[in-house]
Amino acid sequence: MTERTNPITPAGYAALKARYDHLLGKERPEIVEIVSWAAGNGDRSENGDYLYGRKRMREIDRELAHLVRRMKRARVIDPAQQPDPTRVFFGATVELADEEDERRTVTLVGDDEQDAGAGRIGWSSPMARALRGAGLGDLRTVALPGGSREWEIMAICYA
Repeated sequence: MTERTNPITPAGYAALKARYDHLLGKERPEIVEIVSWAAGNGDRSENGDYLYGRKRMREIDRELAHLVRRMKRARVIDPAQQPDPTRVFFGATVELADEEDERRTVTLVGDDEQDAGAGRIGWSSPMARALRGAGLGDLRTVALPGGSREWEIMAICYA
C-alpha cells in the first residue's frame, strides 16, 4: 500500500509542529512529573493522580504519534507559488455563487487545517474535489448530504 501525501499550507504545517512541540516539551514532562510523584505515594490502585496521569500520558503519546505520521506525510505547498492562478488548485480562495445567487467564500487547505465555520475546506472534501481545476465562470455540481447544489466560480485568489 502506498502512502498518500498530505498537502498542507506553510501555516498549517507550523501549527502541527507547534502542537507537537507543546505536547512533547511542556505537557508530557508535566504529566511525567505528576505520575512520578503519585507513584511515590504508595498504593497505585486507588491513587487518582497516578491513574489519571497514566491515562493522560497515553493520550499524549497517541497524539504525538499521530502528529509525527501527519508531519512525515506532509507536503508543504505555498499557495502563492501556484503556476496557474486562473484555475482552482490547493490553497485557492474561491468565491462561489449558488442558484439563488447566495455567495460563499472558501479556501482549499490541507485536511489537517480545515475549519468549515471559517471557510477553510479540506482538500479531500466533496466540495474541494468538485472545485479542483475549475476556472472563472465554471459551474460545478457538488453532492452534499442535503442534496446536490450547483456553484458558479465568481473569483479565484491565491494569497
